[in-house]
Amino acid sequence: MLSCNTPIKMKKILLIIAFAITQVGFAQIEPAFEEGEWFKFKMSYSNFLKAGNATLTVKDAKLGDKDVYHVQGKGWTTGMIKWFFKVEDRYESYFDKKTIMPYKFIRNIDEGGHTKDIEIDFDQVNNKAHINDKKHKRKKVIDTKPNIQDMVSTFYYLRNNLDTTTLKSGDEVRVDMFFDEENYGFKLQFLGEETIKTDFGMVKSLKFRPYVLAGRVFKEEESLTLWVSKDKNKVPLRIKADLAVGSLRADLDAFKGLKHPFQIVVNN
Repeated sequence: MLSCNTPIKMKKILLIIAFAITQVGFAQIEPAFEEGEWFKFKMSYSNFLKAGNATLTVKDAKLGDKDVYHVQGKGWTTGMIKWFFKVEDRYESYFDKKTIMPYKFIRNIDEGGHTKDIEIDFDQVNNKAHINDKKHKRKKVIDTKPNIQDMVSTFYYLRNNLDTTTLKSGDEVRVDMFFDEENYGFKLQFLGEETIKTDFGMVKSLKFRPYVLAGRVFKEEESLTLWVSKDKNKVPLRIKADLAVGSLRADLDAFKGLKHPFQIVVNN
């Protein structure tokens, strides 16, 4: 049975899952994605109660005179959860097609009445983030670290720049990114390889441990586990969060527009 605190926990976990899906990328020298790529994820609480969906879409676009990729991520609650705690989140990133450096980031969310409407323009030359908080009609400029990423572009940046064939169990991956109004250091650990059962069949995957803050929601800082396909696409297949009460899981539900073949294990 869900406790009275479940809506608050759901809000935090849906945000963390969306964060993890969009932040954790795993890459190689050959480009891993292209225009038209689309992912859909389904979320469940304690493996039986449907909690929500999320999507990621890649499109070609122009930002001023720059040719960019425009990626939009959306997340929303469904089923029983939606009736007592509604979530509608939208994240967007405009980044350079060659360097994958972000020029613009948008975060527009409504989580049970808690709303944010923020646009960030990145000056990658002078290492500045120009923040426009539309909700509060407030603007500011904050210094960033060189080659900063946003929470969406990181996924695609790492997919194209990190060679996972060199990773060994226990290795750590770190990335500097900017979230809302601050620089954020994100870390995950490679746990090894695993073949997992998905809606599409058995798939060889790479298993990672994103680190989180232990406390009221998570049992410990090692409460998240992430699986991505062991192929040239590096598709996020599953993420599981062990909570103080129960667990939350997101699974790849549908996809299209992959640049490379999606590899499924066929048993003879």
